Amino acid sequence: MSNSSGSVVPLLGRILISQVFIISGIVKVTNYSVMTAAVASAHIPFPSFSLGCAAALEILGGIAILTGFHTKLAAWILFLFLIPTTILFHLLPAIHGMDSQNNGGHLLKNLAIMGGLLIVASFGAGACSIDSARAPKS
Repeated sequence: MSNSSGSVVPLLGRILISQVFIISGIVKVTNYSVMTAAVASAHIPFPSFSLGCAAALEILGGIAILTGFHTKLAAWILFLFLIPTTILFHLLPAIHGMDSQNNGGHLLKNLAIMGGLLIVASFGAGACSIDSARAPKS
C-alpha cells in the first residue's frame, strides 16, 4: 500500500476536521450569552473568560489545521482541549442521564475527532500545506 501523504488526501482530511472547530468557535462568538450560560451551568470557573478562550482556541486551531500551519502542534492542543470538554459536557451528563442519548452521540463524535487529531499530530499536514512549503528542501 502506498503512502498518500504527498497527495491531496491529507488536505481534504484537514478541511473536514478543521470545520468542526472553526464553526464551533464562530457559534460560541455569535451566541456568546447563551453559550456563557451553558458554560456556567457546567460549573466552569470564569465562564465568560473561559468561553472566550475556548472560542479563540477553536477558531485559531481550526485555521492552523486548515492551512497546515504548525499543524502537529495545533492538533495536539485541540486534542488536549477536547479531553476536559468531552468529559464535562458529554460524558458526565450522559452518565447522570441528562439527555444521555444526545450526549452519548456527542461523546462518540468527540472521540472520533480526537482520533483524527492524533493522526494529524502524528503524521503532519501533508504536501499541500504551509508546513510543507516552509520545510527545508533537501
